[in-house]
Amino acid sequence: MIRLAAAAATVVPTESTQQAIGYPSLFLLVLIGALVPVVPTGALVSSAAVVAVHQTAPFSLALVFATASLAAFCGDAALYWLGRRGLGSRNGSRWLEAIRSRAPRDRLEQAQEKLSEHGVAVLVLSRLVPAGRVPVMLACLLAKWPLRRFSRGNLPACLAWAATYQVIGILGGSLFPEPWEGVVAAVALTVLIGAAPGVWRRVRRSAAVHRSG
Repeated sequence: MIRLAAAAATVVPTESTQQAIGYPSLFLLVLIGALVPVVPTGALVSSAAVVAVHQTAPFSLALVFATASLAAFCGDAALYWLGRRGLGSRNGSRWLEAIRSRAPRDRLEQAQEKLSEHGVAVLVLSRLVPAGRVPVMLACLLAKWPLRRFSRGNLPACLAWAATYQVIGILGGSLFPEPWEGVVAAVALTVLIGAAPGVWRRVRRSAAVHRSG
C-alpha cells in the first residue's frame, strides 16, 4: 500500500507543479490568441479560473487574473504595433491584411462612428463584445492613434475582459464539485456567449430580407 501511494505521488503532478506549468501556458496561449484567432482565449481564462477555485494555494485566482490580463494586453499591443507598421509600409503587411480580413465593412464603419463619438471608452466595450475587438482596433489604426494612446484605453479593456471570463469560471467551479464539470460548463457558456451576436445578426438580416421581400 505504501509503495502504491508513493508511485501515485510520482505520477500525479503536485499542485505547485501544475501551477508552474499552467500559468506560463495560459500566458502563452492567451498571447497567441490575441494575435491570431485560433485559440478560444475566453474559454481558456474561464477554465483556468475553474481549476483555481478548486486549488488550495493562496492567490490562485489573482494569478489567473494577472496572467490573463497581462497576456491579452501584450498580445493586443503587439498586434497593434504590427498593424501600424503595415500602415506605414508602402506595400502594407500580412498582419494589417489579417486585421482587415477580420473586420467586416459594416462592423468597421460602426466602430469608426463610435470611436469618433466616445473615444477611448469604446476600447473597453470592444473586448467585452464578442468579435468586437478587431474592428475597433482597425478603427484606431485608421484614425492613426499612436500605440501609447491605444494602450491607455486597452489596459482597462483587458482587465475588464479577464475579470468577466474569470467570473464565468468561478461560477462554474462553485456550482460543480469536480473541476472537469466546471470546465465543461464554463467552456459551454463562453461558446454560447461568443456565438450569440453572430446568430442575432443573422436573425436580424433574415428578418430584414423577409420584410423587404
